[in-house]
Amino acid sequence: MLNDKSILITGGTGSFGKAFVRTVLERYPGVKRLVIFSRDELKQFEMAQTFSERDYPALRYFIGDVRDESRLRRALEGIDIVVHAAALKQVPAAEYNPFECIKTNVLGAQNLIEACLDSGVKNLVALSTDKAAAPINLYGATKLCSDKLFVAANNIRGNREIKFSVVRYGNVMGSRGSVIPFFLDRRQDGVLPITDPTMTRFNISLQEGVDMVLWSLANAWGGEILVPKIPSYRITDVAEAIAPGCRQEIVGIRPGEKIHEEMITDSDSFNTVDLGKYYAILPVASHYTTEEYCAKNNGVPVPKGFAYNSGTNPEFLTVEQLRTLIETHVIGRSID
Repeated sequence: MLNDKSILITGGTGSFGKAFVRTVLERYPGVKRLVIFSRDELKQFEMAQTFSERDYPALRYFIGDVRDESRLRRALEGIDIVVHAAALKQVPAAEYNPFECIKTNVLGAQNLIEACLDSGVKNLVALSTDKAAAPINLYGATKLCSDKLFVAANNIRGNREIKFSVVRYGNVMGSRGSVIPFFLDRRQDGVLPITDPTMTRFNISLQEGVDMVLWSLANAWGGEILVPKIPSYRITDVAEAIAPGCRQEIVGIRPGEKIHEEMITDSDSFNTVDLGKYYAILPVASHYTTEEYCAKNNGVPVPKGFAYNSGTNPEFLTVEQLRTLIETHVIGRSID
């Protein structure tokens, strides 16, 4: 699928970017060009120690910021496929610096859309977050806005052979700034801070996220927001998996934080179809109908009022399952 293709990933030095690059290099040795576009030269230097242009001739490291449309246009020359992973995503930082978050997550998204439309790009998949569904913080609101921009971009493509789609998933296990690395760092203190004992979150591994993006590149029609069927976990179970018997101190939820996250709201149910492994929230204004989409993809419309919520999710990870996943996907060894 990606052999002989030129690919650019924004935010390419992040957790997802590294996993995506590793997977593409392993599975598609014939990839023509793989451009890591990001604004931090130190992270690019560090990443190049593992993935060097000498060892992987298809690789290119490109300094740039999605806020800079002219730089994006330069980077997109000759690119066939774009994966958009660049974002400011720390909730407290976004609340304190709101317009900085808007400039990257919203204006940066529109810059990328405009540049792709003018650069011959054929396919773009943008990464979203569960916080974009019924958002209560600025980060979630900017990602909802970004999702809307990418979905609507299909309406202005004219006769260009390009499609824009979105993947929305929950907490990536072990990603930078997430709860699992935080608990691993704090367990030696003997006390783990718990925001709320009833808190739940969706869980996905980095590799599952990468595989979903690859699936979307191959199968998306354009305009969908694709959502994976993934398990939930209780925050108290994560604490127990990482530090059995450690005291859990309730500290209260932070501003802009939910007890449970959603990926599909009941308002989305009218446009959502079940594809088996994934859900697809279809665009309201589109060049295809729900019936056509379901017929070609073996999809079934979800019941009206359906919602996909981490608290009511039918599948929850046990403490033992969480411990195994953390050992496998995060630290690469036994927790003990």
